[in-house]
Amino acid sequence: MSSAQPIETGTETVLAEVVDGVGVITLNRPERRNALHAEMYVAVPRLLEQFGADDTIGCVLLTGAGGAFCAGGDVRDGNSAKQPPTPAADIEAKVHAQAAILADNARMVTLLHRMPKVTIAALPGAAVGAGMSIALAADMRIAARSARLIPGWSKLAFSGDFGGAWFLTRLVGPAKALELLIADEPVDAEAGLRLGLFNRVVDDPELPAAALRWAAQIAAGPTDAFAGTKANVRDAQSLPLEQALAAESERMVRSGMTAEHRAAVKAWLAAAAAKSGARS
Repeated sequence: MSSAQPIETGTETVLAEVVDGVGVITLNRPERRNALHAEMYVAVPRLLEQFGADDTIGCVLLTGAGGAFCAGGDVRDGNSAKQPPTPAADIEAKVHAQAAILADNARMVTLLHRMPKVTIAALPGAAVGAGMSIALAADMRIAARSARLIPGWSKLAFSGDFGGAWFLTRLVGPAKALELLIADEPVDAEAGLRLGLFNRVVDDPELPAAALRWAAQIAAGPTDAFAGTKANVRDAQSLPLEQALAAESERMVRSGMTAEHRAAVKAWLAAAAAKSGARS
């Protein structure tokens, strides 16, 4: 691995660096299990946009400092139990205003899901509530053996946020998603692997190196082609076959016009010639 290039984030609650073509973002509130902070809502989307537009970065890796991924919203920072009831006449206005703020705070999950670069979440420990949503918003996930996915909302009589139900439904189906959300029981690493919520599970000490190694392998690949593949998979979840085929075909043709494709064909022909020569 090459040396890391630190990236200024504007806040101590988020760290960032570039290593071997991987843009690494670390949620950095280990003393609060990386619970979300107002500064994160600005720094993380800005970094995702920056990494998404940087041609030298081929993959984005999101993780948490210490022994947790993200504990979700910091309930102690906005304890609604201490707030007086809202007058009935003001409820709708309050709902619309606060929902708009919450949706804007959740912009990071849209960027993780929509950006052309492949995104990976590395979970050193628990991902709770909105933290679980953020992990599920990434394209793929690698987890330490001690990691847990914990919906967390129903125990606080919340319905869910940051797209948790949207991502979970697409990963495990509507019936299983509803069961997991209502039961609100932790999903451990092995169960997450069986359900397809985790792509890989490694021993806890191995997580940082394993996650970066995986991300670096992706970053070293044909990233333009991977962007097209990611778009194909996304279309497969929303478009009828005929429309998906049309978009897939256009991306295939475009990928065949890239320098990446030409270099890959040249390397393949050279390898085939060498293999043939070794046999003769």
